[in-house]
Amino acid sequence: MADSYVKVLGTWASPFVMRVTVALHLKSVDYEYIEENLLESKSDLLLKSNPVHKKVPVFIHGDKPVCESLIIVQYIDEVWSSSSSPSILHSDPYERADSRFWAAYVDDKFFPALRRVLFSTTEEAAKEATAEVLEGVVVLEEAFKKLSKGKAFFGGDNLGYVDLAVGCLLAWIKVIEELTEAKVLSEAKTPSLVAWADCFSSHAAVKDVFPDVDKLADFGMKFKAKALNAAAAATID
Repeated sequence: MADSYVKVLGTWASPFVMRVTVALHLKSVDYEYIEENLLESKSDLLLKSNPVHKKVPVFIHGDKPVCESLIIVQYIDEVWSSSSSPSILHSDPYERADSRFWAAYVDDKFFPALRRVLFSTTEEAAKEATAEVLEGVVVLEEAFKKLSKGKAFFGGDNLGYVDLAVGCLLAWIKVIEELTEAKVLSEAKTPSLVAWADCFSSHAAVKDVFPDVDKLADFGMKFKAKALNAAAAATID
């Protein structure tokens, strides 16, 4: 089954797509990447493969689609478990559960705050979201100390599940720092995360898929403009 053909439907700016490509690089899995232009229209293959949410990433293994980034990462880790690379999820049940908890925290609490910083329509809302992000990185700083056990990554010596969950947001964090002039990661409050971010960004599985921050900022502004125009049109209707 592991030898079946692999495709990834994604868009270069998505941190969730990046989770999948980094996982594939860690496992040394060959794949075909198909870029979706979400600012224009969604392909028939995307709509067919993910008819419920109609979003990327979609992982297609043979002819079977798998959706949602963290589910895809777990799938990759399980299917390619016999590869020479380390496991992404810990073999210990408690450690595995703890990693899933923190990955869920990132998706349910931390990322929504990041998104609100970028797409808030008022200065007050943006400030509130920024404050939530700054609180969130302090929480993640403590989580890193616990999970890493003094090593370079959340996963210890190697990139793990939480590294992918958090690390693939780093480029968007840099965009926020540029646009708001707020220092999200700092030596004063999150020294461990600052060192970890450097290790993550320079990792062989990451550096070739890490997006250009200036290009990402431009994409974000275009995406925000499209969302605001759509919202304005909806109020007129």
